[in-house]
Amino acid sequence: MPALQPEIRMTDTTTNRTASTPSMDSELLTFKLGNEHYAIDILKVQEIRRYEAVTRIAGAPDYLKGVINLRGNIVPIVDMRIRFGLPHGEYDRFTVVIILNVGHRVVGIVVDGVSDVVRLSPEQVQPGPAMAAIDSSCITGLGTLDDRMLILLNIDALLSSIDH
Repeated sequence: MPALQPEIRMTDTTTNRTASTPSMDSELLTFKLGNEHYAIDILKVQEIRRYEAVTRIAGAPDYLKGVINLRGNIVPIVDMRIRFGLPHGEYDRFTVVIILNVGHRVVGIVVDGVSDVVRLSPEQVQPGPAMAAIDSSCITGLGTLDDRMLILLNIDALLSSIDH
């Protein structure tokens, strides 16, 4: 199945214009799970695909939906709603799989939808809360962008428990 080509806009939040010059800012892919917005390092993203049926693996944790064959590579698919203990949501036309390069492996994560690519300056990022439901090593901070809060994830730490 061909990769989904979502509409992604890149905005430099410090100037509100399209950014093309490198800086100390972090470039992040944002996505939604329920009503919350999350962000991951754009350099970890290989591609974004429409959700498709997976092959289930017996005895796998609930959050591991199964695996897909991606151009000859077996890729585990993690449902981030289940991984975070959120209520199950319906998979719809906005549900996508973000294919990530994590360590020396490829992993897919199922999210409710991809929002955009943003650039956050260090001033826009605050430390994550110590009382978060997610292991604190998985949250690198909280970013503020216009009228929304972004939960910045350390995807390497979050997916380190997946063996394949």
